[in-house]
Amino acid sequence: MRKSRTSTTPANIRALDRAFFSRDPRRVARELLGKVLVRQHSGALLTARIVEVEAYLGEQDPAAHSAAGNTARTAVLFGPPGHAYVYFIYGNHYCLNVSCEPDGQAGSVLVRALEPLSGVEEMAKARGIEIHSPKDLLRLTSGPGRLAQAFSITRVRDNGCDLTSGDSNLWIGEDGYRARGIRLTPRIGITKAAEKALRYLLVGNLFVSGPKRVL
Repeated sequence: MRKSRTSTTPANIRALDRAFFSRDPRRVARELLGKVLVRQHSGALLTARIVEVEAYLGEQDPAAHSAAGNTARTAVLFGPPGHAYVYFIYGNHYCLNVSCEPDGQAGSVLVRALEPLSGVEEMAKARGIEIHSPKDLLRLTSGPGRLAQAFSITRVRDNGCDLTSGDSNLWIGEDGYRARGIRLTPRIGITKAAEKALRYLLVGNLFVSGPKRVL
């Protein structure tokens, strides 16, 4: 299992600023790879590196929730950038997205997979699994539903959360790690506009979910 090159502790993670997210979701998606998702939960610090994401391009993207317009459900996507948009899917799990583009314009990035860095025991407990082998570890945060469960992410708790604030209990930061081997594939798990190459991943990272074929 490939290890991240930079060890992660709370002291060396700096929250991303709002300007980072106030851009085209495709740029945000590419540059989110290697960044760190941080959760303060029940006295524990959970951190994991982002290794797979998908970009959604706003009202003109048939696969984006914002294609339905600015509604009570999608309001976060049309608001200030850098906020969590959380939705429930297939009746059994949540998905974490971050809003992009300037205030009033919709765009988002779906977080699809993470590489755990700290708080593994807490993640396993939240997932209801035991870690006995590297294979078990891969089940923690490989996939949008798994990572949301591992980080105890729910719509009620986290929708609208400011991901740019280190004072939040859920945020995204950087620790000096530089992502290498970024590749594109079509988005997966959707039916509309599925052919668009808007899935970004770190080639060779074992925590990437779904097909590993790249363009």
